[in-house]
Amino acid sequence: MVDSLSASKQDYLETILNFSQETGEARSVDIARTLEVSRASVNKSLGGLREAGLVEHEHYGNIRLTEEGLRMARAVRARHNALKLFLTEILGVDPETAEQDACKMEHAISRTTAQKLEEYLSSLKPNKKR
Repeated sequence: MVDSLSASKQDYLETILNFSQETGEARSVDIARTLEVSRASVNKSLGGLREAGLVEHEHYGNIRLTEEGLRMARAVRARHNALKLFLTEILGVDPETAEQDACKMEHAISRTTAQKLEEYLSSLKPNKKR
């Protein structure tokens, strides 16, 4: 369950997912640069994620999400995207501020609140013609 992970570990999963989809691989050097942490911090966190069964990582190799890690990373991203959409489209927050705020807020809301937010945003979309 995503709520059981620290905000830091959630950020790692989301960052690994982003790199995997953008470039086809996630490397510790890229994660360190993105999260503005040392490579030693990345390696320590990856060890914890590996022990939790969320990533596969050989020393100096690419980092891959396990099925459970992928599920959790997608859940974090969904929260992030819903919050950013709400902030920009409903509240009129500028995109840069909304991005920063969504990154902070995604870790603080419950699964129930995230689901309600996604339902609300979905209800605002125009019905698609079938």
